[in-house]
Amino acid sequence: MENNRPVIFNNTVLRDGHQSLAATRLSTQQMLPVCGLLDEWGFGALETWGGATIDAGLRFLKEWPFDRLDAMEKACPKSKQMMLLRGQNIVAYAHLPDDVVEAFVRCSAKHGMDIFRIFDALNDPRNMRCAIESAKKVGAEAHGVICYTTSPVHSIEKFVKLGCELEEIGADAIVIKDMAGLIPPQKAYNLVKGLKQNVKVPVWIHTHETAGLGGATYYAAVEAGVDAIDCSVVPFANGTAQPDTIRMLSLLEDHPRCPKVTARQREILAEVRKHLEKVYGELSKFTSHINEVVDSDALNYQVPGGMLSNFRNQLKEYKMEDKFNEVFAEVPVVRKALGWIPLVTPTSQIVGNQAFFNVKMGRWKQLSKETLDVALGYYGTTPSPVDPDLQALAAKQANLEPITCRPVDSPAVKRKGMEDLRKELAAKGYPTDDEHCVIWAMFPQQVDEYFKAKNAPPPPPPPAATLSAAPEPAQSSGFAFAGKAHMRLSVNGHQHEVMVEEA
Repeated sequence: MENNRPVIFNNTVLRDGHQSLAATRLSTQQMLPVCGLLDEWGFGALETWGGATIDAGLRFLKEWPFDRLDAMEKACPKSKQMMLLRGQNIVAYAHLPDDVVEAFVRCSAKHGMDIFRIFDALNDPRNMRCAIESAKKVGAEAHGVICYTTSPVHSIEKFVKLGCELEEIGADAIVIKDMAGLIPPQKAYNLVKGLKQNVKVPVWIHTHETAGLGGATYYAAVEAGVDAIDCSVVPFANGTAQPDTIRMLSLLEDHPRCPKVTARQREILAEVRKHLEKVYGELSKFTSHINEVVDSDALNYQVPGGMLSNFRNQLKEYKMEDKFNEVFAEVPVVRKALGWIPLVTPTSQIVGNQAFFNVKMGRWKQLSKETLDVALGYYGTTPSPVDPDLQALAAKQANLEPITCRPVDSPAVKRKGMEDLRKELAAKGYPTDDEHCVIWAMFPQQVDEYFKAKNAPPPPPPPAATLSAAPEPAQSSGFAFAGKAHMRLSVNGHQHEVMVEEA
């Protein structure tokens, strides 16, 4: 059936926008001034959590993850909250027991999460089933994700088949996740059309502008009947992030499926941009011009844009800048040997690191633990069989046999369930509720550091002269203040950053 309804615009600026362009360093306090505006605009969903935001927020910003989710729910009461979940990995890098996945989903829904966008790095539905069923059990939407990639063993037909499998598991929508911005417009059209003809649930698409295809890809997907697209807001848009919302509205102007946008909605986007440009400047040490522009290298190497920029930095640190082309030429060699796995967290890092080792040490002379795990089936079923010679080498080095079962069901995978986690937290004197258990399961070192910082004695007060700041001029954006000064206070051992406004 032809889809004549206006396409839904989701917004990713509070998650993937800054994850892609500013190393996931946008703090909750930097987000709050635009939350009301984004809530007012009327997006289909706001992506506010998940992906790397939980790890980075805890590790670098010293924010408790569920505190951000609570803040987003309070600040955006009219909007659906959406998060990216790595299936059995949740938001970490290793498989976790079912009871931990269930508890995480249950806690997240309790704190306001409405849509769980669930993927697996290998597109293995077995690793998505628990999270999908858990989301539906708590009354949330479970969206099953197809990680788009290209290889001799991937095809539109196989992706459509995967979409059908995810619908059978119970997914409320199917999402095409094009993490590297590789899907050309015609292939996007064909994939959306194929899914729309074979599944009854809505079809959404997510891409990046890394290689310059994003806007055209979305246009083609809209033509094919896609139900929703993901956009962001400049300056946390375009480049390695999602296409900008205003840009997509212009690309779809006069299209029968373009949403009708009021003058107020356009004003809102301008106000959001004005605040975020200031924040982008504050995060300048985490941003890079190379991530802001179209980079055709993404088409040559077929890796996510963030991986390109990270590897440039890593090669520079090792004084191997001249090996850039050699390392990335090794990426398809590693992918093929590992069964043509898609490149998305954590597999993009696994393949990239192994390509680096192959160039530095000699091919397969040093295998990372993660490479061993992929080769032996401990991440799931690969799209095609792992090279038998590499698998034999991995089995010998790891002293493990290959497995074919769901990884978390293997006796060789020893993971702590909720009761074990609760005992560990109690022994340390930490809270033992489900929220703390699930975060501890993924990031114990970061939780330790968080509590050490939280319970540390307050720093001595700064000199009185530094407790005031020169008033800033009034802004017309509606979220800047006439005059302000920042202070850090300790209340009952809790550190608080407060802003003192002029009357």
